[in-house]
Amino acid sequence: MKFALFILASWLEKDASAQSRIYDEALEQVEFAEELGFDSVWVAEHHSSRYGIFPSLTPILSYMAARTKKIRIGTGVSVLPFHNPIRLAEEAAMLDLLSKGRLEFGVGRGSAFNTYEYLGFGIPMEEAEERLAEAEELIVKSWTTENLTFKGKFWNVKFPALRPVPYQKPHPPIVRACISEASTLAMARIGRPILIGVQTAEDTANRLSSYKTEMLGTGFTEKQTENALNQIWVARNMFVAETESKARELAQPGFARERKHFREAREIYNPEGFPPLDTSKPLPVGEDFDQATIIGTPSQVADQVAELRDLGVRNLMLKINVGEMDTDAVQKAIKLFGESVMPKFPE
Repeated sequence: MKFALFILASWLEKDASAQSRIYDEALEQVEFAEELGFDSVWVAEHHSSRYGIFPSLTPILSYMAARTKKIRIGTGVSVLPFHNPIRLAEEAAMLDLLSKGRLEFGVGRGSAFNTYEYLGFGIPMEEAEERLAEAEELIVKSWTTENLTFKGKFWNVKFPALRPVPYQKPHPPIVRACISEASTLAMARIGRPILIGVQTAEDTANRLSSYKTEMLGTGFTEKQTENALNQIWVARNMFVAETESKARELAQPGFARERKHFREAREIYNPEGFPPLDTSKPLPVGEDFDQATIIGTPSQVADQVAELRDLGVRNLMLKINVGEMDTDAVQKAIKLFGESVMPKFPE
């Protein structure tokens, strides 16, 4: 298995000066993750939000690349409907060159619940899927085509060539964030690897199985399908400590803070508001700490990782700092996972 660190960079306290500290802590975590042998680090794009203060991913990933040597750096994800595709393709090519081919290009439409982020760009959320598909197509063509003429619904461009060209050939690996089963199958039909968010173990296994079946059914070879499956990432929260009670004591308050902020931001800033949780039904998996989080001692965490591996998960993206936790506790958890859990799961 491969393991990645996912960094949201939450800023939930009132003091604005904390933002700089949060950036510094994120950079320290990346350097430490590289020392411990993590495969990659991924950062999330958000706007007008305190639960993620990376509105532009190229600057922060460039800085991470400059402070590391081996760890791969990923956009998790670039919200394509918010970007000029040509400009983003140029910046991603630069980042790939500066990092000597370490870029993983994760793309998506962003949260399906954050209407206010779309309003900030004057874009109707109803256009999200179409804009995402068109922007991704244009970015790929700009990386691989000279004398490009492109006519779409949102973008009409013509230019001799994109410069610079990416370090990786034909371009950096592209991974699409998928929320629904339908989007998963659509990506399988074009052989595009995916990012799978927090789901139940059963749903995760079914999603991976459906993806594989759809790819093979579309006509891809076993080798091509295996290659795509090797690039699929599954996300989970994770926290490890010397005892399970200590891990829960440290992680559960952060999870509660994060979920509270998610909900309040949507209730306040979405014009349509956000529906309250239905207390007569089980919690959605993303709201349920135990379903969304790998938690416990190194042995317990290893057992939970092994369960996911046995279900077909090959790459695990871990959010360790959930809800702006104490940085020393986060560093200890990264160290404990890297030294006591990761060695049990060689690539």
